Amino acid sequence: MSHNRIIFFDIDGTLLDHNKELPQSAERAIFDLKDRGYEVAIATGRAPFMFKDLREQLGIDTYVSYNGQYVVLRGEVIYTNPLNRKALQALTQLALLHEHAMVYMDHEDMKANVPNDEFVTKTINTLKAVVIPSHDPLYHVDRDIYQSLLMCQTENESFYEEVFESFDFVRWHLNAVDVVPAGGTKAKGIRKITDKLGIAPEYQYAFGDALNDIEMLSTITNSVAMGNAIPEAKAAAKYVTKPVDEDGILHGLQMLGLLS
Repeated sequence: MSHNRIIFFDIDGTLLDHNKELPQSAERAIFDLKDRGYEVAIATGRAPFMFKDLREQLGIDTYVSYNGQYVVLRGEVIYTNPLNRKALQALTQLALLHEHAMVYMDHEDMKANVPNDEFVTKTINTLKAVVIPSHDPLYHVDRDIYQSLLMCQTENESFYEEVFESFDFVRWHLNAVDVVPAGGTKAKGIRKITDKLGIAPEYQYAFGDALNDIEMLSTITNSVAMGNAIPEAKAAAKYVTKPVDEDGILHGLQMLGLLS
């Protein structure tokens, strides 16, 4: 196995602060890692088109997106895991019955099944995304959809979980959950990359802060939770660094001995 090191970074709350800005110390740290010959990658719940500018800014072409459902290694797609089409159609019908809008997301774009939905607009705007979904209720038909957004609040979530065993529902916003294939996680997407590169577990590192990072933080040998992470993420990680807006990335890399 290769003795090269690979470091995976979540985006929101990890690389980006609460204002969706990249701290200068984090940007410098990424380039310092690359100068040392380390592989730097992203592991996020975001769609590829929602962090294209960040990848270009940091010169990163290896990433796990959609919480593990769309994986790219050095610019080449090496793994995809789309949602079950029949189950997605059934979910769509049930969500419409309960007046819960949905957003369908593939590797290039996203479309909403309800026009001008207030919850869709507000939720997507929290990501400060360049792309806002336009209306196309049939976008999921005969197309690989890697993740969907279901606009529902916490009290409605368990209802959908009981009905759809082929999906996992991962909450990331008060009004929205990510809908991903059951068992599809960042950790599994990461393994597609590390297996392909032949990097041993002791040379794998990961930074995260949220619910969708827990399996990644609990399985990666050298895992770091941000100081602003939820308690469950901190409990899953081997180390806890400072908050993202207090040079948390740089401090964590120094704790790991990757940077001085």
